[in-house]
Amino acid sequence: MVVKGAMGGSFKPLSESDIRSINEMVIRIFEEVGVKVPNDQALQIFSDKGAQVDKSSGIVKISRAMFEDLVAGAPEKVVLCGRKEENDLTLEGARTYLGTGGTVLNCLDLETGKRRPTTLQDVKDFARLMDALDHIAFFVINVYPNELPNEDVDVNRFYSALSNTSKHVMGGIYTMEGLRSVVKMAEELAGSPEKLRERPFISMITCVMSPLLLDDSYTDFLIEVARQGIPLATPSEPLAGATSPVTLAATIATNCVETLTGVMLAQLVNPGTPTLFGSVATNMDMKSGSYLAGSIESGLINAGLAQMAQHYKIPFYATAGMSDSKLPDCQAGYEKATTAMVAALAGANYIHDAAGLLEFCTTASYEQMVIDDEIIGTCLRAVRGIEVNEKTLAEETIRRVGPGGNFVAEMHTIENFRTEFFYPQVADRQSRKHWERDGSLDARERARRIARDLLANHQPEPLPEAANKSILAQYKAIKP
Repeated sequence: MVVKGAMGGSFKPLSESDIRSINEMVIRIFEEVGVKVPNDQALQIFSDKGAQVDKSSGIVKISRAMFEDLVAGAPEKVVLCGRKEENDLTLEGARTYLGTGGTVLNCLDLETGKRRPTTLQDVKDFARLMDALDHIAFFVINVYPNELPNEDVDVNRFYSALSNTSKHVMGGIYTMEGLRSVVKMAEELAGSPEKLRERPFISMITCVMSPLLLDDSYTDFLIEVARQGIPLATPSEPLAGATSPVTLAATIATNCVETLTGVMLAQLVNPGTPTLFGSVATNMDMKSGSYLAGSIESGLINAGLAQMAQHYKIPFYATAGMSDSKLPDCQAGYEKATTAMVAALAGANYIHDAAGLLEFCTTASYEQMVIDDEIIGTCLRAVRGIEVNEKTLAEETIRRVGPGGNFVAEMHTIENFRTEFFYPQVADRQSRKHWERDGSLDARERARRIARDLLANHQPEPLPEAANKSILAQYKAIKP
């Protein structure tokens, strides 16, 4: 069974008292410490709307009243659409979806297994593979086309993604011209600017820096995306022990300050902008000083932030399902499964980076994406939990079968077995005799064969023909 949008929230690493304490600290930081905003446009917006702005230092301080008004004004529900309605995502409360993330510069070649630079063809192939996988709900464009000049990257990444999946497409942007071109391209595909806003099948990411800093270029992008009315994620990436305090609670608090600065700026620019509270938080390896992707602490931070997002009633863009392993192996499996599971059970709404990434989020893998689709399916089955009602308790069936019988041929079994159990495609559940008969393949090789088959045979929903021709005529830099 394909399970999407399961309702999480059963895992709560923070108590209600913890949430109140973190929230009060967040407000104190806004009022007394502030956030550095080295962007004149943003400083003027904050100043005009009543924030305390020191233009010489670039420090912005926000009062409790202003904070509470702006957070309350951010939408509680954000709908991210697919080109096909069946792929729409409703982000609210503790409803959870998992998908891809990036952007990385390398991938493991599907044929050789060797690490190589990513190309535009990889953007297309990863989008098409993801489109064919049942449990991956959205496509955050996960790889960078190294062969293209920077000014051509945005339109090519989004065009290649939209051409190869009918699921929702989100991505970072690299130039202001590229941002505006992508929006115009999407408007044409939608049929009009109004239709794109009614059914936004693209969204964008503008990061906030740690600690407590809005990047100048990203802030310009954030303001433009908000003005355009395009859904927006404003994640920050505190690294516990480096760019945030070493404790998980303090990292959660600083992440809240940083991402909420982006959320509030978006609301000041364009009230009602569909904005996602966001996190790419993890911790530093205190032995080597390096970034970690697959630590359980990263999962716990994002689970705690899911509760904070639910407290603020803002949908949450989370990070989980990553690994520090260099290839699809045992380490990749347990790191991805444990972090994705805790974030999903906590009810993080939009869990990105959960499919296909390896090696500290620097390398993408086709076969790992196939394996991760199965891990995600398992997580969603756990989130769905145990349904207890008259039908699932099956009292009449138990009475009829009675002591010493069996339930294999019962109608209750026939009616429910497809939906009650999760059925993997990569995992091997055969006897050793049959496994050896089929070649004694490990999970990586089974996933590689599935990936090859899907890439060879899956046909995504095509773009509207007239709009596609018009786009290709307008944007000569696009390489279809």
